[in-house]
Amino acid sequence: MSSPQLPAALAEAAHGFGRYLEAERGRSAHTVRAYLADVGSLLAHAVSENAENLADLELGTLRRWLGAQSEAGMSRATLARRAATARAFTAWAVREELITADPALRLKAPKREKSLPGVLQQGQVQRLVAGAESAAAGGEPLAVRNRAMLELLYATGVRVGELSGLDVDDLDPDRRTLRVLGKGNKERTVPYGLPAALAVDDWLRRGRPALAAAESGPALFLGARGKRVDQRQVRSVVNGLLDGLGDTSATGPHALRHSAATHLLDGGADLRAVQEILGHSSLATTQIYTHVSVDRLRQSYQQAHPRA
Repeated sequence: MSSPQLPAALAEAAHGFGRYLEAERGRSAHTVRAYLADVGSLLAHAVSENAENLADLELGTLRRWLGAQSEAGMSRATLARRAATARAFTAWAVREELITADPALRLKAPKREKSLPGVLQQGQVQRLVAGAESAAAGGEPLAVRNRAMLELLYATGVRVGELSGLDVDDLDPDRRTLRVLGKGNKERTVPYGLPAALAVDDWLRRGRPALAAAESGPALFLGARGKRVDQRQVRSVVNGLLDGLGDTSATGPHALRHSAATHLLDGGADLRAVQEILGHSSLATTQIYTHVSVDRLRQSYQQAHPRA
């Protein structure tokens, strides 16, 4: 949120931008907080240069703000994100007639570093789910839950926030599909396979009833105290399972999302179908997984071809 040291005009502008993001753009509370943290940083820098209102914001102010962060060691990805936030904020201010000219029109930031996401080999995934299945065999509710969450994350490629937000009636067991509420409150339907179906059914039969409490509501996955499982808990579970493999640097639920996408493309899935499954608004975002597949193909070629 805005710093209390900000002049009233700047603080009110930041709050207005937050209301716009939430009410008109449908951004999540987490996303709004991230935007406002960046805006707060920008405005605090502007105040350090004696700005008192938005009219005092200039292109030079924005450039010096990014330059100071670069000198502080911020990554190119962070700088690119903050520049995008600044452009969104000043464009909104122009539309709201808080300023007459947009100082960020010529603002540029370093291009994001292109890095390939961590991806598990298919054999590693098989070992991962086999370990979770073995742990769940004893019927301990949290172990049964962990297996179901793991299978569903890999089967559908959903984000960790989407998984934790699932309700029981988001499942369609007959068609083996899942109704997911993604970024920007966009709803999509994602299919899942038989292994995930069996794991989720096991959770609903003998895992969830053992943990359910008055606070559970319709939540599909529950924590030890019966409340809806949160993202931190899911990350902890997945990281623990990945650590158990011992031969991968991949971390977190996003590694399962990356792996699902890459394995779909390796298996011949259409790029636009994968885009729909993942809930990407842009096909360009999905295309990074084709780079992953080509990179793995190149590695296999170099290892196997006698004249590589």
